[in-house]
Amino acid sequence: HVQLVESGGGSVQAGGSLRLSCVASVYPAKVNCVAWFRQAPGKEREGIASMPFTAHSPFYADQVKGRFTVSRDSAQKTVYLHMNDLKPEDSAMYYCAASPLCFSTQPPQRIYVWGQGTQVTVSS
Repeated sequence: HVQLVESGGGSVQAGGSLRLSCVASVYPAKVNCVAWFRQAPGKEREGIASMPFTAHSPFYADQVKGRFTVSRDSAQKTVYLHMNDLKPEDSAMYYCAASPLCFSTQPPQRIYVWGQGTQVTVSS
């Protein structure tokens, strides 16, 4: 049974940085990538970044491109979301998700399991 646990959220001023972590209990063979999504109050959940396990073709949504970076520590079963130059509009609940298939041009369409989320709040 796969479990994903996010951490690293918090409150930060605009222009600041945070690093989110997503730790997996195990990655079954059907999981080939991890993605990050976020959801702000009153808005739909949006996919913002993803990293496949076997290819270096990460996806970044336009609204975070150049500011956010995904990295992975395979030994620790951990995927990170490095967030720099944070803006108030980045405030949201952030979720990691395991997927069988990720793309370099859009968020994954099929999610195998979601994490519980970690809150990020950016003040101006």
